[in-house]
Amino acid sequence: MAAVALNGGATPAFLPQAAVRIIGIDPGSLRTGYGIIESDAAGELRHVAHGCLNVSGQPFLERIGAIYRELKQIIGTYHPEEAAIEQVFMARNADSALKLGQARGAALVALLEAGLPVEEYTALQIKKAAVGGGHAAKEQVQSMVRWLLKLSENPQADAADALACAICHAHHGRTRQRWQPAVSR
Repeated sequence: MAAVALNGGATPAFLPQAAVRIIGIDPGSLRTGYGIIESDAAGELRHVAHGCLNVSGQPFLERIGAIYRELKQIIGTYHPEEAAIEQVFMARNADSALKLGQARGAALVALLEAGLPVEEYTALQIKKAAVGGGHAAKEQVQSMVRWLLKLSENPQADAADALACAICHAHHGRTRQRWQPAVSR
């Protein structure tokens, strides 16, 4: 284990060297984005996979089932250790908000059934962590995710949002990890 000094070197904190694999989810009733990254103790981020579950064109209940089944398969393939998901925002259309909540529920069941610890983040928190500003446009999120993860091209918008969610979780996790020794004294 490597020692990292806090408070000008007064208090050593020990951070694990192993990378943690994180899956981020941007839920949607037509398209659900997913992104998988690894974050090491030094804060380095590495892209593992990303994509979009496009379930549009199917009856609603079949879409919910497809989101659950496809995320279960992705989890089984990539074996993430932690999960982050975007919180539902209040939509103007109540029917849309209910459908989004149900799609998010299908994603949550897949994550929780796999035994993953899940954290929820608002769109504002995600954008601040990935871009530096909470009101960033989709194109800014895509460009910054591309830059942070050293991708050859911008990911599709829903996948970029999911990767940004995973990046947000990685940043929050590092902060919690650094403060843990100080809090537990």
